[in-house]
Amino acid sequence: MSTEIKEQVREKYSEIATAVKESGCGCYGCCGQPTIEVSMIGNEYKGVEGHIEEADLGLGCGLPTEHAAIKPGDTVLDLGCGAGNDVFISAIITGNTGRVIGLDFTPEMLERAKKNQRKLHFNNVEFRLGDIESMPVEDNSVDVVISNCVLNLVPDKAKAFSEIKRVLKPGGHFCVSDIVFEGYMPDGLRKSIEMYAGCISGALEKDEYLSVIKKNGFKEINAVKYRKIEVPDEVFEKYLSKDEIDIAKKSHRGVYSITVTAKVE
Repeated sequence: MSTEIKEQVREKYSEIATAVKESGCGCYGCCGQPTIEVSMIGNEYKGVEGHIEEADLGLGCGLPTEHAAIKPGDTVLDLGCGAGNDVFISAIITGNTGRVIGLDFTPEMLERAKKNQRKLHFNNVEFRLGDIESMPVEDNSVDVVISNCVLNLVPDKAKAFSEIKRVLKPGGHFCVSDIVFEGYMPDGLRKSIEMYAGCISGALEKDEYLSVIKKNGFKEINAVKYRKIEVPDEVFEKYLSKDEIDIAKKSHRGVYSITVTAKVE
């Protein structure tokens, strides 16, 4: 099942990477659906230094660079970098004395990211093809790990956070934005691979998500931002039966964007 999920996610984001984005429409949100949009990010990137429109496919659910405490000279790793949006923002902060690595397992996304890099002439940026559960990154080599609405798509989240810990230097830290839920999550959403590739059905319950981080030995774990995401009725109608919709509206307390920071000793 894990392999099947990964292939579905890869296929979905390959389609997004090769699609022509309509100017300003935001029609490919995190859900990757051209007809049903679940708005995850809104306009949080507006005015952020280093934000490049061509690299922003509207796939995020937060603004991890805002809370990542990136410093000039840092080595930063962006997991699931897509077309390079957070990579280029981080590269502005680290400056020429720093380095930013963008990791993604979708070749089409990396092709788009590299095209943006050539256009923008960033010399402190590198893009790598790889799986978050087995990163092509050296042990103890990164100061800061960031990720934006991607770890939620990884089937083995414990392994993902274990890999983050492996690559971080002693005293290093991460800042990730992701999707979690509180309350009842209908089986129709949880089991749908299509919605898994769209962030929602892959979500863990908030306390479980934070527990995975803690069990991997991270310290000073903080949810620095927490925001409810409004799921349109059309999504429920597409994936749930009438009875499930009734249960969901009575019991489902919500899907949330969460931004979490933590460090290694």
